[in-house]
Amino acid sequence: MKKLSKVQQKQQDLVLKTADMLEEQARTEIPGMLQCWFDVEYHLFPGSLLLCFQFENKQALEAAEPDLLKWQKRLSAAMMKKGVILKNMRKHLVFTMKGPED
Repeated sequence: MKKLSKVQQKQQDLVLKTADMLEEQARTEIPGMLQCWFDVEYHLFPGSLLLCFQFENKQALEAAEPDLLKWQKRLSAAMMKKGVILKNMRKHLVFTMKGPED
């Protein structure tokens, strides 16, 4: 794996802190939410950021779907507070049953 530059390390720290904060909130508010993981290509940041909320089963995923927009807005607001603008908030957070290795 290629070593990250100083700027990319700052971006990674920002994304990790934001993901951890949202994961903590989601675990208390969304039944069946297992974990939050992300994928990002730092040379295309912030456009390449994808945060995924992983659910334990299809029922939990379907029950949470109506709140997807609320969580997308929370991600956008959290990133905005850190000085990062997500142009299309809807493409940066998804609900899934897949894990980071899938």
